[in-house]
Amino acid sequence: MKRGLRIFFILAALSLSVLTALDQDAHARAGGGRSMGSRGSRSYMSPVAPPSQSPNRQQYSPSTPSPAAPYQQPAARPMGGFGRSFLGGLAGGVLGGMLFRSLGFGGGFGAGGGGIGLFDIVLLLGIGYLIYRFVVRNRSRQESYDGSGRVVNMSDYQQDAVSGGGYREINARNEVEEGLSYIRQMDPGFDEKRFSDSVMDSFFKIQGAWMNRDLSGVSALLTDDMRRILQGDIDTLLREKRVNRLENIAVRSVEVSEAWQESGQDFVTVMIYANLLDYTTDDTTGQVVSGSKTDPVKFEEYWTFTRPVGNNPWKLSAINQA
Repeated sequence: MKRGLRIFFILAALSLSVLTALDQDAHARAGGGRSMGSRGSRSYMSPVAPPSQSPNRQQYSPSTPSPAAPYQQPAARPMGGFGRSFLGGLAGGVLGGMLFRSLGFGGGFGAGGGGIGLFDIVLLLGIGYLIYRFVVRNRSRQESYDGSGRVVNMSDYQQDAVSGGGYREINARNEVEEGLSYIRQMDPGFDEKRFSDSVMDSFFKIQGAWMNRDLSGVSALLTDDMRRILQGDIDTLLREKRVNRLENIAVRSVEVSEAWQESGQDFVTVMIYANLLDYTTDDTTGQVVSGSKTDPVKFEEYWTFTRPVGNNPWKLSAINQA
């Protein structure tokens, strides 16, 4: 019985260690691979997923020149660097303790070393608490709010969207076209393809500015709120003396997924799908401290741009994860 419990504890600790390692594998990019900024009244809603076979999808070659990259701000992660290190260390300590005791070293606090000792109980409670924290944190990532403030489980929403099939795709495209028609009423020269091209230009410029840790050249492309957020991330990079790099970017597609007007502002959200090399180096040693110089990562992000209604310059106001 005692041997079986110890085997269970060891397997649980191994599982927790793997989950912790996966949680640490966050990729930076501009915005640190997290959601940020303002989408007006839709800030608490998930961006509408674009139709999978939209005739307006813009394709980009894998040879697209690669810009620079950002760094993930530790303070904005679900659990900061210290928290994850503590969790990983604790899981490792639990696993080490299990293996040490399973080999017969060290007695339990139970009589004669039989049964479940106090140390076993503490380990079990610790594992249970860590698993609970992991589940709660991931559940919170799956939840959002709709316009009325009601909590919406995004995994249920996505499953429902899939079951809707072609109807939902057609409805989503119709909503995009309706939103674009309102924008064209005040700006007859607006063209979706040219807009998508300008989004890609902004994407590369902002990524390059992030790697250089200097936003002065892209200030006109950012809202005040987005500039403040990104500058905070850059300040963290400078303090930690690190540079986050993006290389070999291949943008697979860019597509308008939402378009609307509110409070005298135009809003357009674009889905960007790409893959790239994403890693962070130390300024002093040049060593890679996170990410990989050889293993590419894929990502989908929703970039929202806004402007005063009419033929005015667009500015990035939000980045949301798919």
